[in-house]
Amino acid sequence: MIGWILVAAFVVFLALCAFYMFFNRDPAREISPSKNVVSPADGRVIEIIDLDKLRKDKLEIRKGLAGHIKTETEDITKNGYLISIFMTPLDVHVQRAPVEGKVVSTHHKKGKFLAANSLRALIENEKNEIVIQNREIGKIKVIQAAGLVARRIECFIKKNEKLLKGQKIGKINLGSQVVLIIPRIVLNAKVGEKVAAGETVIAQY
Repeated sequence: MIGWILVAAFVVFLALCAFYMFFNRDPAREISPSKNVVSPADGRVIEIIDLDKLRKDKLEIRKGLAGHIKTETEDITKNGYLISIFMTPLDVHVQRAPVEGKVVSTHHKKGKFLAANSLRALIENEKNEIVIQNREIGKIKVIQAAGLVARRIECFIKKNEKLLKGQKIGKINLGSQVVLIIPRIVLNAKVGEKVAAGETVIAQY
C-alpha cells in the first residue's frame, strides 16, 4: 500500500514539474537583423488601430474608448499604429524588445483584472508601460497588460538601459495582452495573424 502511495506521489510530482516547465518555457529565437520591428510577444494579433484615422474620427470606436487610446498613444505618435496581441495561457509568456534602442521609461499602473481579449483590458487593467527610443524611427511603446488569470507582470529592464532587438524585456505569467505602439512605417502585421516574440516582423522601415 505504501509503495503505491509513493508511486502516485512521484507521478504527481513529475506532472507538476512538467506543468511548471511548460508554462515557463523560453525557447531561443532567431532575431532578424534587418531594419524592422519585431513582435514583442507570442500570441495572435486581435486589433490594429490606425491612429491617424482615430484622430480624425474616421474609426467607429466608442468616444470614451477612443479618448483613452489617444491618451495612451499621444506621447509616442499621432499617426502611427496600435497593435494588440492576445496571449493565451498556452503561449510563451516572455516579452522581447521590438527594436534596439534606449529605455526612456518604465511605468507600472494599477488597475483591474478583466478578460484580456479586448481593448478594455488595455484601458482598465493593471499594466506596465515601456517606452523605447530607437535612433531611426523614434519612440515606440510596449504595454504589458494583465488579464483575468494573468496577475503578475514582470519587467526585466530599467530606465536608460540600452536594448538589443529581441532582448528579453519582461514576462506576463499565464498569458494576457501585449500592445505595441509605433510610428507610421510600413506595416506587415494583420489581424488574426499568429506571431512569435522576436521573430515575426510587425513593420519595416
